[in-house]
Amino acid sequence: MAIQEQIDQLVALLRSMKRVAVAFSGGVDSAVVAAAAHRALGNSSVAVTADSPSVPRSELSAAKELAQFIGIRHIVVPTHEIQDSRYVANDGTRCYFCKSELYSRIESLVTELNIDVICSGANLDDLGDYRPGLTAAAEHHIRHPLQEVGLKKSDVRAIAQSWKLPVWDKPASPCLSSRLAPGLAVTAERLQRVEQAEALLHELELSNCRVRYHDGDLARIEVEAESLATLAKPGVRQKITDRFHQLGFRFVTLDLDGFRSGNLNQLVNLELKSRFAVTQGEPS
Repeated sequence: MAIQEQIDQLVALLRSMKRVAVAFSGGVDSAVVAAAAHRALGNSSVAVTADSPSVPRSELSAAKELAQFIGIRHIVVPTHEIQDSRYVANDGTRCYFCKSELYSRIESLVTELNIDVICSGANLDDLGDYRPGLTAAAEHHIRHPLQEVGLKKSDVRAIAQSWKLPVWDKPASPCLSSRLAPGLAVTAERLQRVEQAEALLHELELSNCRVRYHDGDLARIEVEAESLATLAKPGVRQKITDRFHQLGFRFVTLDLDGFRSGNLNQLVNLELKSRFAVTQGEPS
């Protein structure tokens, strides 16, 4: 399908929804849905961004700037998933409770926002992966325009680039809680520790990186393979370890496998994975 045909279908689908709220993280997927909604519906669309300890301050700021760039009406709502013991337990179902909290919060604003439909930025590639958040979305009757039109991540990036959205090539940036190994309780202190640790890596111009937090206050740093040698240089290594220890990490390790998105899912109980797997053809 040609890119203009994809765009036309996406905009037409959103226009048919009349009044739409987009769960807006500021990533490329939700940005394309928000931009399409604004093109289709103007002021009858709104982008809603969650604010909680699991959202890096830099990401929240970037989401605000992106919404302004798109031109869509934008609100930031506080969410309280970290007060839910089931979320804090971090047993592998954390994303389910996070998304349930967000969608419930948006639903509570339906009258105030004057909306009919809530949309997410889930794309076709998300189907079949371990995505507890999609289960929550199904329970709240959330629409997934990118999936409904049949758009993969590569299609979404192509549309974003054609619309000159500044995030068209932005790497995925999951919430800070995703850095905590399953079974390690989610606390505001641990989330802040990870945020500050990754901020140092970003200062070193390592944009695609993660600080994984394991039991025993162990930090496992993941960067692209070509950056491994840089981090092992004495001066850089010392700067990182000094700062990480200052933040409260007892052990600091460099993962020689390099950056691997979502690799902590390997630690999730297989039974939980089967409960929350979403495959193409199932209700989304």
